[in-house]
Amino acid sequence: MAPSRSNLAILTCSIALLLAPVIARPQSAELEQRVVALKESVAQDLQRLRQYEWIETTVITVKGEERSRKQQQCYFGADGKLQKVIMYESAPPKEKFGLRGMIQEKKQEELKDYMEQAVAMIKEYVPPDPIKMLAVRAAGKVGMDMPGGGKGLRVNFRDYAKPGDLLTMEIDPASNRVLSLGVATYLSDATDSIALNVGFMALQDGTRYPATEVLSAPAKELTINVTNSGYRKH
Repeated sequence: MAPSRSNLAILTCSIALLLAPVIARPQSAELEQRVVALKESVAQDLQRLRQYEWIETTVITVKGEERSRKQQQCYFGADGKLQKVIMYESAPPKEKFGLRGMIQEKKQEELKDYMEQAVAMIKEYVPPDPIKMLAVRAAGKVGMDMPGGGKGLRVNFRDYAKPGDLLTMEIDPASNRVLSLGVATYLSDATDSIALNVGFMALQDGTRYPATEVLSAPAKELTINVTNSGYRKH
């Protein structure tokens, strides 16, 4: 006797429920393996970069006008901390006098504080922190997708540095090395949105490093461009 439609539906649902954990396990296992491999890859690059010194150039523009330019020599000291020595820094804008000068000074101070906070924010995401990556994975806030267009695999870390942010790392599926990095975050609150895009390149020994970092803050019409170049072992 053939099973009724209702019995067949129940049987189908039961099989689906039984198979669901089996189907989910490989996906979860692959995600776990990817995050661990990516963490190890990032940690390895960070360790190798300690052998190098390089030039960091930071250019800040507001409403399309360059406001600040700074070049610094970067290297890791004996204590393992990143050291920066200023090589060049553009002069501050000319001061105005009287009431207009007071208004300008106040605006300049507000903008300066904002720019300093924005520059500091880049450091929260670049380079990525292997420990934070594992913490986000432990919280179950990591996902994977394929962006398409011939690009690599994309690993997404939600609530990476602050609630509601998103760190996206595009990686080479074969080597788990970082190709690019994107961040959607905010400065003071969610209405003050900030986007960060980082392009990675490789040194002769294969070490990957953040070659270009571009931060955009639409609320202030502000853009920060950071370029790292001239790498050499010290």
